[in-house]
Amino acid sequence: MSSAMYRSSSRKVMLVGLRERVVAAQTQLANSIRGYAAEFGLTAAKGMSHIPLLLERIRIDDAIPDLARDLFASLAVEFVQLNERRKELEGKLMAWYRNNECCRRLAKIPGVGPIGAALLVMKAPAPELFASGRQFAAWMGLTPKDHSTAGKVRLGIITRAGDEVLRKTLVVGATSLLRHVRVGRGRNASPWLTELLKRKAPKLVAVALANKIARIAWKLMVTGEVYRRDDGTTKLATAA
Repeated sequence: MSSAMYRSSSRKVMLVGLRERVVAAQTQLANSIRGYAAEFGLTAAKGMSHIPLLLERIRIDDAIPDLARDLFASLAVEFVQLNERRKELEGKLMAWYRNNECCRRLAKIPGVGPIGAALLVMKAPAPELFASGRQFAAWMGLTPKDHSTAGKVRLGIITRAGDEVLRKTLVVGATSLLRHVRVGRGRNASPWLTELLKRKAPKLVAVALANKIARIAWKLMVTGEVYRRDDGTTKLATAA
């Protein structure tokens, strides 16, 4: 590897690492805010986007002691700072994404998006190292453990191998996609997804869908093909 390529690779690793640290810090802070707020009987819906509204409710609630409100105000400042830092880093990640042809192709897969595509290209090993999409999904930790005995195959929880951030990103993307499918919206419903939702809990279906998405991503990275939405539902159900 040339020195220029090495420096470029190092910058990518650093950018992704910094974003992961900021996301982890913001998540930890959000959980702390929720915990402290619950002690005063205040709760908020799941998701990072609901934290600012919770903090605003605390700010104007006269029933909360002044000292506690001051402390919440300092947490609010810290939350905003982390949010701005995350947006700054994701802006740099998006700039890199726009200049990468493979990223732009991967982002067209339902449930991936620009950030997921950039992380796939930056964090995954060379796709040619894997013999199949299943191996790629297994490296990511999206394949259930095999507990086969006496000729019976029993698949347990996912292995949680590979890269945790990359795995979580694909599962979150799959969860978002499923949310639209379950309420009758979106263009990615398929008989495979519909039947799976009837038999399995939504969280398990999200992992299964993330597994399929990983397989599709591997195929596109290896072949250079472009994802086509006109037959996308078939691909989501039958990826190799």
